[in-house]
Amino acid sequence: MSAEPILAGAPWLTAGGTARVLQLLNANGEEARVVGGTVRNALLGLPPGDTDIATTALPEEVVRRAKAASIKSVPTGIDHGTVTLVIDGTPYEVTTLREDTETFGRKARVAFGRDWVKDAERRDFTMNGLSVDANGMVYDYVGGIADARARRVRFIGNPDQRIGEDYLRILRFYRIHAAFGAGEPDRDGTLACIRGRAGLAALSAERVRMEMLKLLVAGGASSAAVAMADAGLLQALIGGVVYTGPLTAIIAIEREMGLPANATRRLAALTVAVTEDAKRVATRLRLSNAEAKALDSMGHRWWRFATKDEANARRLLYRLGAERYHDRVLLAWARAGGDVTSSRWRELAELPQRWTAPKFPLLAADFIARGMAEGPALGHVLTLAEDAWLAADFPLEEAALASIADQAAARVAREQKN
Repeated sequence: MSAEPILAGAPWLTAGGTARVLQLLNANGEEARVVGGTVRNALLGLPPGDTDIATTALPEEVVRRAKAASIKSVPTGIDHGTVTLVIDGTPYEVTTLREDTETFGRKARVAFGRDWVKDAERRDFTMNGLSVDANGMVYDYVGGIADARARRVRFIGNPDQRIGEDYLRILRFYRIHAAFGAGEPDRDGTLACIRGRAGLAALSAERVRMEMLKLLVAGGASSAAVAMADAGLLQALIGGVVYTGPLTAIIAIEREMGLPANATRRLAALTVAVTEDAKRVATRLRLSNAEAKALDSMGHRWWRFATKDEANARRLLYRLGAERYHDRVLLAWARAGGDVTSSRWRELAELPQRWTAPKFPLLAADFIARGMAEGPALGHVLTLAEDAWLAADFPLEEAALASIADQAAARVAREQKN
């Protein structure tokens, strides 16, 4: 065990809600520390993120102290020792020290305790097994300080045992490595993930979706996806072929264009070649309706962009809207291969910034004035007229619009006679 005053004086630790919770729980023989990802982030110079706090106090005592201090408490997982305290609208998850007495899959039978070592040893990775007290003293029982500094993601103890406790840790291993690791993933961890990959089938789609989307926006998403594919893990999760090359390309394109990381767009690059892929992945990961629709749109004939000039691109922008158009262009660009700095692809991608599609100017009244009755034929003639208007490159002059309307009305009249 090592303890170092690495975070002494850290502003997030000495002021605000975190300091208040620690002060509340560090009294009358009890102790509290900040644990997990917050400590890891602080050591890596990253924003603390959500604050998790461990304490020797039992859940009922946490609730009692919070009530006495007029702090709102929510029993979010009180049977497992977790109470959420809310200060100035910010939640602080407080969990009583635990040790597993029996584990089976994700579930574990736990006992509350007062042993900080055992609490650390039941966590997943060494850099997540750190704790820090109110004075900034960082306690390390599992080698997490050295691993965090080396950006090395390692399971605590026996990797096979950690994975057997919760198979989602396979995804978390690669996701944490993508976000905080450097170099190749830890070999022992990788081999354990391969040995345990059959357990992925037991995970809920919702949990897999959450981890995958987080992984895809991490800084090392590309290399992590390649490592997962090489280990045969991605194919098992997606239920089909994965495309790591287009994922790498779309990440490079986002960076080239100064775009924020987009998880859905990256998921499409990794998994979608045709719309059937999009439907399978949406079902497999139980994506939201918005995510599923975006995936389906990106997978729809994206390859046609390879031969489109700007006039054709304007028509597609009109049909799709700016967001759907933009995502489909980027997917086509990523799948085209070649230079991600291509000026032609950039021009197509930036079209929505240069040009706004006008509204179709013809109305039902324009065709009623030409003698057409209300009904299905009226909708048909409007569709024909809109198609002709697009083919003519969006004219707005009255003469051009009148000609389009006349021709569409005449065509419908001929169809009705026949």
